[in-house]
Amino acid sequence: MSGARSGGKLLVECLVNQGVNTAFGVPGESYLDVLDALYDAQNQIRMVVTRHEGGAAFMAEAYGKLTGKPGICFVTRGPGATNAAIGVHTAMQNSTPMILFVGQIGRDMRDREAFQEVDYRAMFGTMVKWATEIDAVDRIPETIARAFTTALSGRPGPVVVALPEDMLRDLSSRTACEAVKWSEPAPASSDLDRALDRLRVAKRPLLIAGGGGWTAQGRQDLQKFVEKNNLPVAVAFRYQDLLDNKSAAYIGDAGVGMSPYLKGLIGEADVIFGMNVRFGESTTEGWSLIDVPNPKQALIHSHISDRELGKIYQAEVPIHAGPNHLAAALAAAPVLGDWSDWQKKGRAGFLAMRENATQTGAVNMVEICAWLRQNLDNDCIITNGAGNFAIWPSKFLDFGHNRRLLAPQSGAMGAGLPAAIAAKTVDPARQVLCFAGDGDIQMTLAELGTAAQENLRPIILVLNNGMYGTIRAHQEKHYPNRVSATKIVNPDFVTIAKAYGFHGERVSTTAEFVPAFQRAKVSAQGAIVEIMIDPEDISPFSSIAKIRGTGRV
Repeated sequence: MSGARSGGKLLVECLVNQGVNTAFGVPGESYLDVLDALYDAQNQIRMVVTRHEGGAAFMAEAYGKLTGKPGICFVTRGPGATNAAIGVHTAMQNSTPMILFVGQIGRDMRDREAFQEVDYRAMFGTMVKWATEIDAVDRIPETIARAFTTALSGRPGPVVVALPEDMLRDLSSRTACEAVKWSEPAPASSDLDRALDRLRVAKRPLLIAGGGGWTAQGRQDLQKFVEKNNLPVAVAFRYQDLLDNKSAAYIGDAGVGMSPYLKGLIGEADVIFGMNVRFGESTTEGWSLIDVPNPKQALIHSHISDRELGKIYQAEVPIHAGPNHLAAALAAAPVLGDWSDWQKKGRAGFLAMRENATQTGAVNMVEICAWLRQNLDNDCIITNGAGNFAIWPSKFLDFGHNRRLLAPQSGAMGAGLPAAIAAKTVDPARQVLCFAGDGDIQMTLAELGTAAQENLRPIILVLNNGMYGTIRAHQEKHYPNRVSATKIVNPDFVTIAKAYGFHGERVSTTAEFVPAFQRAKVSAQGAIVEIMIDPEDISPFSSIAKIRGTGRV
């Protein structure tokens, strides 16, 4: 037993015991006792104070995806919690461990529509693994241990814990919970044998990898397995960093804007090995590429959560196993076959996709991305939010075991800048590059203040085409020449950068980019490089004029 102390102090003790060293949030009067406890623990837990709860939640999600440890976020009741919901939803769809702590009204005020009152179990219940409220101070250690276990085990994901303000002031002599332990499920030997046997007789096998919970060793084992068998590998939406993109095995991403060559390969495959993927809408082109519930292709499906097996597709070989244990077992297995010709077909399609991209404006992003592929640090962390601009990092940069990607499977605009700031908290010396659109970055632009305050300085590329490009593309496709609600009149991003103490430059031609980026790279203040994109260059493969009224993007 420990001496009596407040619930807020007991909570922080529990977090310290779980190895928490960073938290993100916006202060609120509903969790003042936690803030007071963090004062005493400031040498153990860094509290990154953000400008908006959505930014804080995005940062916590990115921290969780990058480190594999639950990202921690603190927000106040009501508006604070509703603002933070975007990061919670992103964590759910990204399969990222995250814990959102929400201050709550006093227990004696419930069910009266008190100031900022919200039922958090009801509000978050459908988008988290567990939503709870701590009613008694002595249950704090139990709840924190369960929250960490829940966030990490099975399919990783978010947990919401509400903290009544009067409970936090109550005293407790309970001992803080110890660091939780959990184990990733290993594949049953019979399931592994069935999968290997099915692959041995395959003529055109295709592996699709994705999902959360991967370790560096797991990613390396995956690469070893596919390379020694000459297997082609596609990755799920936003998981390009699971495999070295320079490997002959890598054939692109099965995600939003899936390339025609990859759609064709999925259709041609006789065996699909879905490794830790959910088989969501993006990965399957709205479940059109693989028949529901019984695919025409033989399906091997593994997932760390048994709840994902059979959820949409009935697999010939379902495997309940974590990605890292399964990858290790596959890497240790004898060579199954040689599908080099089939792999070369997939790789050729991927390379041709890049080579066939064109731009007509004064800024050629194809050339810029080609330069970045060769000149970014090998361990660079790349982030992006959502919009047409995201196709550039997704399809035209190379990722690998050390060059990581932080991006929202949920398609949440504004995620890129907070993710870049979070990445800098993990390793301030590491190169961090954020891709943002002009509409995208304005969702969280104020987080430049967080970056300045905390001295966390990424490089930010703002691709400015003066519109919400994704919606404009769909608009021109389905409602040609009827532009509505997609034009943006932007501020001067260079001036804004300088106002926050960042280096700022504007690039209007391709030739201006490299020297501007080099100056941004050596700037101690971080940088925004605004890239002026011709609105006509709506994508690497088409223009507004070409897609207008065609029914395709």
